[in-house]
Amino acid sequence: MEELFTEENQVITIVLIGVLLLLLMGVALLLFFFFSRKKIVEKELEKKTLEINHQKEIIQSIIVTQEKERKRIAQDLHDDISSKLNVINLNANLLKEGELTPEEYLIVNDSILDATDKTLESARKIAHNLLPPILDKFGLKDALEELADSFNNSRKITIEYNLEYPKAYLKPEKELHLFRITQELINNSVRHGKAKNCTIRINLTDSKLIFTYSDNGVGFNVDDKNHQLGLGMKNIESRVALLKGSYIIKSAKNKGFKTIITI
Repeated sequence: MEELFTEENQVITIVLIGVLLLLLMGVALLLFFFFSRKKIVEKELEKKTLEINHQKEIIQSIIVTQEKERKRIAQDLHDDISSKLNVINLNANLLKEGELTPEEYLIVNDSILDATDKTLESARKIAHNLLPPILDKFGLKDALEELADSFNNSRKITIEYNLEYPKAYLKPEKELHLFRITQELINNSVRHGKAKNCTIRINLTDSKLIFTYSDNGVGFNVDDKNHQLGLGMKNIESRVALLKGSYIIKSAKNKGFKTIITI
């Protein structure tokens, strides 16, 4: 009888231990899922925070770029337009007073005509910088070709291009963004990259527009935050975001620069 009780006690003990182990395993699994879920949520929050901060940087970059553009336009208006209008105004007052010899009259009149011509040319230049007429009339391909040819003629840099771009493939405002990106890239190559040659290519692959730009300049370390946070690159990044595109940069010291933008 005692042996029977002893066996029953052993069985009960084993069952209790088994139940306890199952409970411990259950608690362990619950804790594991809880902390795993917590880490996943934290990672998601961190990712969302980074995305929000990135969007804030892009918006800030757009605002800074707009302010820079406004200051440049204001400076151009002051330097090129206002100064010439002042000359016209002064000479017009001389004519109004009428105390001029025939020779002086001709000189003042010629001065007014010359200043008027220069003012009109400055106004056309400012308007061209705001929205290139060829872009508005003929589209992105012709505008990029004209831009490249103008740099080739200036001999600041030699630009090769191959633009397989269907007319009006992008909306006009998106074409303007891609045009401005190209301008910024060329200016960076000339000013900072000290490049002598660059290449611009556009082609369509699987309903995606692939824009490739490369130069043979001094290049830079792509991990260098100073280059990543530069106003020029931030301006490009913000315009790519407005195009709902993506981009990659390949560069190294003394190895040139290359970027591929996919829209």
